[in-house]
Amino acid sequence: MAIFIRFFASILGLYLANLWVSGFSVIDGWQSYLISGLVLGLLNLIIRPILKIITFPLIIVSLGLFLIVINAIILWLTAQLTGYIVIENYVALLWATLVIAAINFIAHWVK
Repeated sequence: MAIFIRFFASILGLYLANLWVSGFSVIDGWQSYLISGLVLGLLNLIIRPILKIITFPLIIVSLGLFLIVINAIILWLTAQLTGYIVIENYVALLWATLVIAAINFIAHWVK
């Protein structure tokens, strides 16, 4: 059940980032949200823990702020793999990452 909440949170985060962040968009309708959310959820489930282990010293030195970079890498990788996400610049990537991370944090807190 928790994995479905994570996937739904990723889809909702992508939708809200599309609404609120200029320079970030998800194209081609609801199916692209579904596919992109599933890919984002899978990458968060598989790749994110590996990146956290590899970059553990940077996370400690930056007092956890490097986790934003890891989340941005995961979002950028999702955009590259799916082709449904358009990110115009790094500022849009940063803000979209923060929106999606906030939604995922709330979802993790609620479950």
